[in-house]
Amino acid sequence: MQSYKEELMNAVKNLPMQPGVYKYFNDEGKIIYIGKAKKLRNRVSSYFLKQAGLNRKTQRLVSEIRKLEFVVVDTEYDALLLENNLIKKNQPKYNILLKDDKTYPYICVTRERFPRVFSTRNIQDKRHKYFGPYPNGRQMSALLDLFKQLYKIRNCTFNLSQENVAAGKYSVCLEFHINNCLGPCEGKQKEEDYQQDIDQVLQILKGNLSIPKDYFTQKMQESVEQLAFEEAQKWKQKLDLLTNYQSKSLVVSPTFRDCEVYAIVSDEKFAYVNFIKITNGGIMVTESTQLTKKMDESDEELLIYAIMEFRNRYNTSSQKIYTNIDLSDQLDEDERLEFTVPKIGDGKKLIQLSFKNAMYYKRERETSRGEISDKKSNYQVLVQLKNELQLSEIPVHIECFDNSNIQGTNPVSACVVFKDGKPSKKDYRHFHVKTVEGPDDFASMEEAVYRRYRRLLDEKQKLPQLVIIDGGKGQLSSAVTALERLGLYGKLPVIGIAKKLEEIFFPEDPIPLHLSKKSRSLQLVQRLRDEAHRFGITFHRNLRSKGSIQSKLEEIPGIGPNTIQKLLKQFKTISNIKSAPIEEVAQVVGQSKAQKVKDGLA
Repeated sequence: MQSYKEELMNAVKNLPMQPGVYKYFNDEGKIIYIGKAKKLRNRVSSYFLKQAGLNRKTQRLVSEIRKLEFVVVDTEYDALLLENNLIKKNQPKYNILLKDDKTYPYICVTRERFPRVFSTRNIQDKRHKYFGPYPNGRQMSALLDLFKQLYKIRNCTFNLSQENVAAGKYSVCLEFHINNCLGPCEGKQKEEDYQQDIDQVLQILKGNLSIPKDYFTQKMQESVEQLAFEEAQKWKQKLDLLTNYQSKSLVVSPTFRDCEVYAIVSDEKFAYVNFIKITNGGIMVTESTQLTKKMDESDEELLIYAIMEFRNRYNTSSQKIYTNIDLSDQLDEDERLEFTVPKIGDGKKLIQLSFKNAMYYKRERETSRGEISDKKSNYQVLVQLKNELQLSEIPVHIECFDNSNIQGTNPVSACVVFKDGKPSKKDYRHFHVKTVEGPDDFASMEEAVYRRYRRLLDEKQKLPQLVIIDGGKGQLSSAVTALERLGLYGKLPVIGIAKKLEEIFFPEDPIPLHLSKKSRSLQLVQRLRDEAHRFGITFHRNLRSKGSIQSKLEEIPGIGPNTIQKLLKQFKTISNIKSAPIEEVAQVVGQSKAQKVKDGLA
């Protein structure tokens, strides 16, 4: 009985020396790779006869091959098209992966009596004509708005067959009365006139703006000759609308009538390709995409694959193709595509534009992957913290409290909030301690925790999955007392962290938890504690500074609280008040008080 290796080698020997597509299967019968070849036998045999020169990924592919199949086609170009379709359909393990996670909208022109024009993502009904897709929704909306202003196209879904219209089955709607439709449902508009508008819509969608522009110009001139100046003005307005729309499209050059531009930039894992479609000298479509390398493919292989994908997606057939790398060896010279790498002139500028867009897209994707990686890393830390603290759920929302006072003056508390492992500064809160006199950390902590969660309960906001108290057993006990008063103790996990040995304390447990100093979960708790300390200290310093200013102003005879408030609101600091001309101070508090302030601060 022959081994699978012998069967593969016999199959390779019998391959024809013609263009085609080959498919590799694994032992489960799944397709793991699809490739094209100018000469099938030569290309496929290179996998098996020169294994020493293959890279590691290709060697792994070859080790999994158990069966091969092939399809012969007429030309290498046909092989390229077939390969592209088969890859998209089967998504083999070792083939290039094209990032295509969006369903872009199309503009549909229905094939019916009195056709409709609308946007859709469903292109299953092949009777109709579809234009797109439109990655840029604004471009599509601008076109639809343009059609609405230029033509009277119905937006109803009635079946306007001759029989239905003749039978009077439908009646005109509001669109008719506001002059957005000419009433074909009641036979008020001829089918020939309506179809003439649709024909012009089709020309605009194809990028041929010259045809409707010539039509509007002709109608305007005819109206002028007939002295119908109001009618001529209407045609002129339509011509201006169309001209204005065309001017918003990036016009390249009249010499570039119908061509495509592609640029590629790549790194070790990915390639990024930008596509620009030019019709009648203007850029009609532009899009970028990402391809994932599977077999250390060359830029030439990746770009030719992307070109076939874009041409299929946008149903383009331009023969002239500009690229930033040479693709002349990818297809025979007598094939249907003419590849050019421009070195000077407008062609070079187009390539530079496309390359710039590819680079921007690369940077965008790298940033996105970095954010995803950070989120994944933060999530892993939160899972670790859940396990180490034996929490019932992952603490995606954590809050930390700290007190600040110096010699009992201006006691304040601070609460910082982390969500998904990152600071959520818009949720930070500070508290003026109101019920405590003197430097009493325990009572201050109880007040801050109580006020914080009393408000969350009253406003029916979500509670955190973990509360951290900066301090040891005493501060933690105070926080527990506050939670007990609110009926939250046992429902809201709370811990304390002592600064000396970085010990984690739990309520009613005399033995602290010691986490490894290298533990990322401990580092997260420390970040929360340090951020709460920073936030509280900053707020405390501002209060002390403001109190110092206020006390100096209070010492000035004849200066009361209202005057002090006005001065602080305007000048912020003592030095600003001192340096300000007396005229400016007088504008705030009057000439008499301004003189007293200046004399008192001198």
